[in-house]
Amino acid sequence: MRCALLLASSLQIGAYLLGSTPITSGAAVSSARDGRKGPSPAMDAAATEKKPLPPKITWDSHTYVDEVPDSLVREDDLGGNMDMRRRFEANCRRAQNEICKAIEELDGSQFQQDVWTREGGGGGISRVLKEGNVFKAGCSLSVVYGSMPQEALASATSRGADRAKGYAPGERVPFFACGLSSVMHPRNPMAPTMHFNYRYFETEGGVWWFGGGSDLTPSYLFEEDVKHFHGTYKAVCDKHDPEYYAKFKKWADEYFYIKHRGETRGLGGIFFDDQNDRDADTIFAFSKECLDSIVPAYVPLVAKHKDDVYTEKQKQWQQMRRGRYVEFNLVYDRGTVFGLKTGGRIESILMSLPETARWEYNHKPEEGSPEADIMDAFKNPRDWC
Repeated sequence: MRCALLLASSLQIGAYLLGSTPITSGAAVSSARDGRKGPSPAMDAAATEKKPLPPKITWDSHTYVDEVPDSLVREDDLGGNMDMRRRFEANCRRAQNEICKAIEELDGSQFQQDVWTREGGGGGISRVLKEGNVFKAGCSLSVVYGSMPQEALASATSRGADRAKGYAPGERVPFFACGLSSVMHPRNPMAPTMHFNYRYFETEGGVWWFGGGSDLTPSYLFEEDVKHFHGTYKAVCDKHDPEYYAKFKKWADEYFYIKHRGETRGLGGIFFDDQNDRDADTIFAFSKECLDSIVPAYVPLVAKHKDDVYTEKQKQWQQMRRGRYVEFNLVYDRGTVFGLKTGGRIESILMSLPETARWEYNHKPEEGSPEADIMDAFKNPRDWC
């Protein structure tokens, strides 16, 4: 029995706005004494004074605008680490422009852009390549001011951090978030899919953290390509902390795991969240360099394979692997759950899905085939560098 699924799709905004260690006023002051730059004591004191909640975000609470605002961070926003909020948004905008330009040059067609804002501040710049020659792709910037149920906070964490500390049971938690997310789905089954997301998050209670990651999802295994992608990110990680790559590579393998299939979504890369263990400027520099590595790590792989000859059987295998992509994103992805529970923009939340996917009943790759080779890598994560 075979079934094909056509999915009109769209990419989640700041999808994996994930975990952190809660920082109370005392903890933030202590971290400053330890030499870590972060929210100031004055900011922490202000954060302990409860403010009126921002307008509740719903799936249709955004307003489309024709002109891109100079910034989506509020001018009157004095309640947080304003410098980092503005710097992170500016870096996401720069990276969005550079990455989209590189993809357009390879594809030969242009992204469609939607710009939207929300009452109370924030908004987004969503770019979609719907009918490209090489890709179905999306790259979306989001700045969000809102409040969320405490269960949404819990669903977004990887280690059970108490981000709702100081709030009564059932009380919504105000937050700020900024992120840049992207998924690139090439049409040729020999060219790999790639996803990245980098984000910065604060809650009014004084919690702040960075998260992010870049990962590769091929349908066919070309070891030199996977080694190139992983090697690019290992070089970035090694420059900032010699322990980063091994830690974040393992984190990616564990996070992008489809439990009901006993296999990973793809062949990994790096993934991290909860990052506030050192000063904010240091983590920001790492996040920035990871974003700057998207084009050199990924675009040459698609350029290499976009015109490869393939069979209908190989296309069907790609579509089955994209079925796995859909399963992970809709069942396990914490960013999707977070977006749905906090009233995110649906077109942005679902933009990560492929245009088409396929399921075949009890399909098993032929022993010794290229499909069986990469399936082994999905079931038994390998070291690539």
